[in-house]
Amino acid sequence: MSDNLVRTAGSGGRVRTAVWVLHLMLPLLGLWLLLEQPDLDVRWQHHPSHFWLVLGVAAGSVWLGLRMQSQAREREDARLLLVGFAFTVSAGFLFLHAAATPGVLLDGSNIGFEVATPVGLAIASLFLAASSIDLPDRVAASLVGSERRLRAAMLAAMALWAAASLTGLGPLDDPPTGDEAAGALEIVAAVSVALYVVAAVGYFRVHRRRPSVMLVGLITASALLAEAMITVVFATNWQLSWWLWHVLMAAGFGFFTYSAYVQYTREGSAAGLFNAITTDRTVQRIRAEYGAALETLTSAMRRLEEHGAEPGELDLVSQGLALRFGLTEGQTEVLVRAAEALAAEQSQGRRLAALAEIGAIGRVRQSEHELLTRLLPAISAGFADDVIRFGLVVDGELEFPDDLVSGAWRDAPSTLVPLRIGDTDIGVIEVQRRDGELVERDLALVQTLAAEVSIALENVRLYRQVEGLFRRYMSPEVAAALLADPRQARLGGAVVEITSLFADLRGFTTFSEHTAPQDVVDVLNLYFGLAVPRILDAGGTMVQFVGDALLAVFNTPARQPDHALRACRAAMDMQEAIGAVASDHPGWPLFRVGINTGPALVGNIGSDEVRSFSVMGDAVNVAARLEGVASPGTVVIGQTTLDHIREQSDVEVEPLGDMVLKGKEKPVAAYRLLRIGA
Repeated sequence: MSDNLVRTAGSGGRVRTAVWVLHLMLPLLGLWLLLEQPDLDVRWQHHPSHFWLVLGVAAGSVWLGLRMQSQAREREDARLLLVGFAFTVSAGFLFLHAAATPGVLLDGSNIGFEVATPVGLAIASLFLAASSIDLPDRVAASLVGSERRLRAAMLAAMALWAAASLTGLGPLDDPPTGDEAAGALEIVAAVSVALYVVAAVGYFRVHRRRPSVMLVGLITASALLAEAMITVVFATNWQLSWWLWHVLMAAGFGFFTYSAYVQYTREGSAAGLFNAITTDRTVQRIRAEYGAALETLTSAMRRLEEHGAEPGELDLVSQGLALRFGLTEGQTEVLVRAAEALAAEQSQGRRLAALAEIGAIGRVRQSEHELLTRLLPAISAGFADDVIRFGLVVDGELEFPDDLVSGAWRDAPSTLVPLRIGDTDIGVIEVQRRDGELVERDLALVQTLAAEVSIALENVRLYRQVEGLFRRYMSPEVAAALLADPRQARLGGAVVEITSLFADLRGFTTFSEHTAPQDVVDVLNLYFGLAVPRILDAGGTMVQFVGDALLAVFNTPARQPDHALRACRAAMDMQEAIGAVASDHPGWPLFRVGINTGPALVGNIGSDEVRSFSVMGDAVNVAARLEGVASPGTVVIGQTTLDHIREQSDVEVEPLGDMVLKGKEKPVAAYRLLRIGA
């Protein structure tokens, strides 16, 4: 039944649990039937049978409790210690009950014979209930540290009880009092039953977290001991109902012993028999100990394989672990085989980890040679048994750079696997086993390695292509920001303080009417070719070109604390460069530039298929209006922009006064920018 309940808890089935509960209820149903039908509650009074039966059950249960206490000391586990005390004290007082059997060691019945069992069950319920609770670390440590004192106190209490009950010197040797103590016994029984229920529920919760046959045995024993306590209260001495609680206690101890036997047959060793009952902290510590033991054996095995360590070292380690954990010969052999498998798996795992790292390194902006230089240490760590070198195709020739080899290359057999992008060979990976030749599984991993490196090299090329494309539309800083975090290109927007730069060519329409179309395009491309690089170099983002006009913004998408200063310097640089060209071509138009700083809605507008980076708001509109009042070849800025740049640089401006701009209710202070300090 214990195996069934373990499987039930794991599978969520309820039928077997219901059957288990029904079995536990049968003794109480039997007690009720005997009390309701007194004729069935027959009397059987045979003192020697009682003495030897109870004495045998008590002796076996005391051994079980002492065994748990021993493991509790080894594990320094308070829960297992308390459970051991519960079994020891209940069995100990059952022994005192047996010793006081009338007609064996004593002539007649006494109080000690009557109440020894319920007292032992009551004390045991306290220990069991306390053990089922997750005690604070400080309390648990204190209990473990007080183990000797607690055991001494328990033995002293039982010794005093024996003296008072068996020697004729104490009150427990008096004849039974009949019903005088029945009320007090019922109260004690009610409290004890409640504590057994607490213990059973607590261990059921532990069982749900980590199912175990030992926990099922402990839950069942708690329930049977609670039923025994109930039966003690209502039964009449030597009647069948009275014998029932003896059977229940024997069943409780016996079921737990049977669970221990099942656990033993599964593990083949008694070393960790009660590990399932321990606290979660102890379970974690035990798992860590076993993990460390396996790792110790694995390390010894790796040293044997890699450095030719003495084979006897492995035997010594395995024998030491067998003694430490109480392992049988068969279990030790299984541990050695597991270590062999783990050593091979760890070696394979290092290689797979190197493959995984290739993808992360390949996402960094770099050249192909730089990529391979960065990949080599990670690959060398994963393929520690091999020497690896890369070859690259340069101008149609395969070259092996000196810095792309992981160790000393020898004149020995090697395996060469090509690196390909599409159908084009771009290089090779050549692998040489330090000692021996590559086996089939190793060759498969090298082929996977070549595929991963090829993908990383292709990503580097694509990255450069995409970066080059981005740089045609925005500053290097913005391009790098978007490549590093593509989420910045999602649809949506946010209000950000920006500096807008708006520029157009004054008189361009008239110029276009008197100039050939191709010449107009050439002039525009020349002007924009001078203006855009200066904007991008300053960290600006090109938003749009509209005919002869352009709009650029600063402080988005990358943040720039000096965005106003950047915009003003970019405007002055582009005016200087275009002015120098226009001076040699009389009649060519000049740019007017307006700059303004303020909040604007910045984001990506459009659809999932097509979108554009846009800025909207008063800061952009005012920049366009300021450009409209600027003279050709000059830069006009607003008050907010001036306030920003004055904090960061020496600046010279010419006030233009408050201007009434189209679309603005209030006048806007405008300034012609004359000079910016270095």
